[in-house]
Amino acid sequence: MDREKLFATWLEKARDDKDLVLELEDLEKRNDKEGISDRFYKDLEFGTGGLRGVIGAGTNRMNIYTVRKATQGLANYLGKHGGTSVSIGHDSRIKSDLFALEAARVLAANGIKAWLYPRLEPTPALSWAVRYNRSDAGICVTASHNPAKYNGYKVYGPDGCQITLEMASAVLDEINAVDCFDVEVADVDEAMKKGLIEYIPDSCLDAFVDAVYDRRVGDGEGISDLRLVYTPLNGSGLECVMKLFGKLGIKNCTVVPDQEKPDGNFPTCPYPNPEIREAMEKGLELTSRLKADLLIGTDPDCDRCGTAVPDGKGGYRLITGNEMGVILLDFIAKMRCEKKTMPKNPVAVTTIVSTDMATEVAKKYGIELRRVLTGFKFIGEQIGLLEKQNEVDRFIFGFEESYGYLSGSHVRDKDAVNATLLASEAAAWYRKKGMSLLDAIEALYKEFGYYRNGLLSFTFEGESGMEFMKAKMAELRNTPPTSIAGLDVVGKVDYSKDATGLPKADVLEFALDRKAKLMVRPSGTEPKIKVYLSACGNTEEESIGTIDELSKAAEKLIKS
Repeated sequence: MDREKLFATWLEKARDDKDLVLELEDLEKRNDKEGISDRFYKDLEFGTGGLRGVIGAGTNRMNIYTVRKATQGLANYLGKHGGTSVSIGHDSRIKSDLFALEAARVLAANGIKAWLYPRLEPTPALSWAVRYNRSDAGICVTASHNPAKYNGYKVYGPDGCQITLEMASAVLDEINAVDCFDVEVADVDEAMKKGLIEYIPDSCLDAFVDAVYDRRVGDGEGISDLRLVYTPLNGSGLECVMKLFGKLGIKNCTVVPDQEKPDGNFPTCPYPNPEIREAMEKGLELTSRLKADLLIGTDPDCDRCGTAVPDGKGGYRLITGNEMGVILLDFIAKMRCEKKTMPKNPVAVTTIVSTDMATEVAKKYGIELRRVLTGFKFIGEQIGLLEKQNEVDRFIFGFEESYGYLSGSHVRDKDAVNATLLASEAAAWYRKKGMSLLDAIEALYKEFGYYRNGLLSFTFEGESGMEFMKAKMAELRNTPPTSIAGLDVVGKVDYSKDATGLPKADVLEFALDRKAKLMVRPSGTEPKIKVYLSACGNTEEESIGTIDELSKAAEKLIKS
């Protein structure tokens, strides 16, 4: 069906959400050809993790109809595989609660029980609930750290991990066979009476926090004296993080007032990502005023965790995702060796785009470091493989450069509640030694070399942007550069066709002289090409200089 006919169909049939009605009528009134085209030129893509897109009317938007269609496809898949229940969670984003309820109504209409969190909760708490409830799948309505105009729909398997590539493909086939206006939805009250929709009890959430608390690796000494500032960035982390702090005995924690309450408009941080200084600015101001030991920020669905620590010059410095990954890998290994709890043949997992410094740290402690594709689902997959071999205790830590961390098998996704525990423990342990986490990473740099990483994101909106991204990746693949920023390309890996032992992926890696590296991949969740930069030098200045040169070269490479 062409775009104009699709628009006419939606104008006639999309009547269950007044916001969509008003949007469609406005498009018709203004005869907005470009706006109509952008909303209907394709279906919102169901990728390996689910849906993510701008909230609004149309096949290329997040709305109750795309959610119903996706859920009906999932229900059809579960029906063919004996599935009987699904656990559902949501974050603070606009319409997240509505989309979660719509998913529950569709499942109930198909005779599949929906376990629904009664209020917003972290994504890792949903991963936990899937196994706690013995569900056959999970749905989390979230767009993670994207701007306020986005929402999303992640799908989880019965192991609490985001669905496998195989399951995603099979569910997509089912979704493609569904007409979004021909999906039955149950009445909520009737479904609850029949037990087809039931709220997840607080005992499940309490058990999740207990499981995180049980991942302590330190001795707990000094942690109650930490001076903390915490920001949930108007998201879902507050309840679980404060429950955890209570169990840890942390008495001096101040929550950033402007970012404490859930608010999907994110009024103080338009891009609610703890990787970005702007999002953490309110927290940094309060941390500086209170002279706190540590600032912790979690993103809206509380699966990513950012931190800042005193810089020794009267200010505060954000710790990067790679730096915190290395700090925590070293800290966990150190504590486990000290307490004699290190398992035989320990395993840590990180991604192909995360710092090469992790390799050196793992080598020091005799840890097997496994590298997987970008996306924490692949780290969760490794935990599942170890569990099938009855060796899940070998897993001690997983991290990705984009602020995702996990130190246990209690969930199968990145867990910012868990990361909050680890960062607090590490800060308390180093504080006893008269050191900050910044001192900790500096000591590791001196031991292993000054590794530095950079990340550049190039946005290409709309249909033309998607075409440009495809053409750019094809160009880099077919006519690769022989040198970048004056450094010779000494190796190239095309993860879409070379033998890597990993699933095929649209990623290109260019190894350069002097331990430098540049990797390129289109984002799976946003209209962006991401470029990952890596350098290692004898001094901080040397590494930063290399990253600066690589950044300039990368911009020319992608934009030309």
